[in-house]
Amino acid sequence: MLAASASAQAGITIPAGDWTVDIGGNVNAFYTHTSFSGDLETNTRGVRGEKSTNTIQTGLLPSALGIGAKTRQNDLDVAVQFTFFVGADSGGQTSAGGNSINIRQGYMTFGDASWGSVKLGRDLGVFASDAILSDMTLLGVGNAAGHNGSSTLGRIGSGYQYADWKGQIAYTSPNWNGFDFTVAATQGWTSGTTGADATNHNLGYEGKVGYSWTGDVAGKVWASALSQKHEATATAESYTSSGFDIGGKISTGGLGLVAYYYDGKGLSGAGSVTAGGNAALNGAMYYGIGINNKTDDKGGYVQATYAIPTGTKLGVSWGQSKSEADLGRGEFTNRSWIVGAYHPLTKSVNLVAEYTNQKLEGTNANNATVAADALDGKAKTFSLGAILFF
Repeated sequence: MLAASASAQAGITIPAGDWTVDIGGNVNAFYTHTSFSGDLETNTRGVRGEKSTNTIQTGLLPSALGIGAKTRQNDLDVAVQFTFFVGADSGGQTSAGGNSINIRQGYMTFGDASWGSVKLGRDLGVFASDAILSDMTLLGVGNAAGHNGSSTLGRIGSGYQYADWKGQIAYTSPNWNGFDFTVAATQGWTSGTTGADATNHNLGYEGKVGYSWTGDVAGKVWASALSQKHEATATAESYTSSGFDIGGKISTGGLGLVAYYYDGKGLSGAGSVTAGGNAALNGAMYYGIGINNKTDDKGGYVQATYAIPTGTKLGVSWGQSKSEADLGRGEFTNRSWIVGAYHPLTKSVNLVAEYTNQKLEGTNANNATVAADALDGKAKTFSLGAILFF
């Protein structure tokens, strides 16, 4: 799971003078079958009038190749990381193309264990990052299968906001007996997608604190927060997006438990029926913060996994995200149950089977026409495939 985090898990290490080069990543692909019911069956914006879809696609993690290098200079640990992501499908075009490489990571770090480290560049955001890294569907598919694109959504928008990949300058403290913190200034997201509302004048500010422990009952607790001001434009008033979250996870024997909750304002107005009929309630601002759409947002998820003697990990999770828009645009809820089985065929290859039952209720808060966007439907997905880490 950490392959989606700050650095890829190196599978190949190459000495190069004073430097050590690490190469790692993952490749995955899944067969997915998604059936739609209720309003999702006929909403042409989302599912093109289809009752079901069949795809071969990547899961929540796009396939990735990460190249990193590290050294020690002048009593500083210095490192650089680039990671290239790509999906398995063709983006809805011919089999020859339509999918492009996405460079989600490109950053440098310098620091020392005595005082911490500084990161500059593009990497996973700080707010809500522990939520996605604790999601069991990182090895699988989760929500939003059956559409074109480089990845599915896992539990994004149905239990947590998307941390996303963003430009940032961040400081991470040393680890003090399990306690650490991170603060960051990040590239801010715009209030809209076109015209004056696509203009961005302000940075975002994010931070998190965490405490981890080991032993027979190991675990971690964390909390994070985000704030970003949005200036008034010709079509939108000024407002500030803000939010906080709190979460924890424990593991003992083969049992693992996760509980997570978030709350905020102006984080997400995306009730649009996208991604093959599954709503993307992505609080990453480019999906989430709509024009004049100062939403009230909250959600969370709970998850339990258990590794049986064969090594197979069985998991079940439930979560939801709710966004209530201003200006009478209504309320949107995205909730889902996910069950999965993750079997380590080898130390590098995991076989994965998942079933997702997702329900959408409410209105499209990104569109002023409430009546046309009312929806109440389900998307049920069965997925089967494999993921290889190296």
